[in-house]
Amino acid sequence: MQTYAEIGAEEAKIAVDAIVAELNRRGKVAVIAVADRHGELIALWRMSRASLSSVTIATNKAFTAAREKKPSGEVGRSSRDGGWDIAYLGDRRYIGWDGGVPVEIGGDVVGSVAVSGLSGEEDLELAMMAAKKIAESVGA
Repeated sequence: MQTYAEIGAEEAKIAVDAIVAELNRRGKVAVIAVADRHGELIALWRMSRASLSSVTIATNKAFTAAREKKPSGEVGRSSRDGGWDIAYLGDRRYIGWDGGVPVEIGGDVVGSVAVSGLSGEEDLELAMMAAKKIAESVGA
């Protein structure tokens, strides 16, 4: 029998709350997605005035980071640098833009956090901050 750790609603709330607080501090809006270890959504938060397209993008960034166990931007750069189409991964939800990061606890990917609506660098910064907060909340 296999057993594994996975983030849940409590950890997703930690991530969303941390990112929303920082976005409010900066006077910006975005969409936040938190996924389980399989890349399936646990939470999605679209701030008022955030673009509709960012909903799908954030969701797909979270999916990619969890499934590939690496930041979504790294997947995209690998695809471009290697000359292969990201569609070869076999699911239309894979995306190669920065902003989705895996959440690791004890060396295992237990979920992911993604942000969309800002620059790739800022999306990535906020997602990494939230992933760190989740890890800290469980004592990792």
